[in-house]
Amino acid sequence: MSESVQAKRAAFRALHDKGCFVLPNPWDVGSARMLQGLGFQALATTSSGHAWSLGRPDGTASRAAILAHVRELVEATALPVNLDFEDGFADAPEGVTESVRMAIASGVAGVSIEDSTGDPARPVRDIEDAIARVRAARVAVDEAGGDVMLVGRAENFFLGIPDLDDTIRRLRAYAEAGADCLYAPGIRTRGQITAVVQAVAPKPVNLLVGAPIGLTVAEIAELGVRRISIGGGLARAAWGGFLRAARALAQEGSFEGLADATPGKELNGFFRQFADHRA
Repeated sequence: MSESVQAKRAAFRALHDKGCFVLPNPWDVGSARMLQGLGFQALATTSSGHAWSLGRPDGTASRAAILAHVRELVEATALPVNLDFEDGFADAPEGVTESVRMAIASGVAGVSIEDSTGDPARPVRDIEDAIARVRAARVAVDEAGGDVMLVGRAENFFLGIPDLDDTIRRLRAYAEAGADCLYAPGIRTRGQITAVVQAVAPKPVNLLVGAPIGLTVAEIAELGVRRISIGGGLARAAWGGFLRAARALAQEGSFEGLADATPGKELNGFFRQFADHRA
């Protein structure tokens, strides 16, 4: 393991010790470098944003494609990167161990494993199966020295199953199975957030804010959340600007959608620092 990877992992783990930090989600090298330039301290991948950049729906990119993507982000910036690794890309827990080994080898500072199935008829895994998968991921993390953050995700709310009691039961179980950080994407209210934070304390909690929820970063920090990720929010914002401009051009013959475009001079000026050679 390189010293730079070790340093990134140590810095990432330290961010979870106190306070609250924002963990934005780039979808390509350019967005990752821009977020670094804006002063963020760490990054996380977005499975949805990455999939859309490939012209695919979320959840359909292959393990190989995701590993190649995160390796590219790790190498492109000086920031630690947390990998949204979906369900670990394996049917059995033993396969999750192997997948996480591969993820760790890419240089990531954190790996998130979720309990969704991708099956609309049975969207959330049985809890024992989900626990076994977190334990399997923990095996790979410990084999590699234990410095990679393992994140356990309970997907109930994100999948339209707003069962707070079951969500908390799952998060507690994932913590006992070895998760370093807990994540329940889809919770939004002060009551839900506070309940989750208190239920898994002192483990840190990640909150997803992919759209306005009526709370600022400072207010979320007051609730005890350690990190805030954006998921596909920034990618959707970029797609929103693109589609407004493209639709105005296609449907109205109007160029007004380009009025708020970032000047090329500004973008070239920022990215020039990375252009030490021509690709």
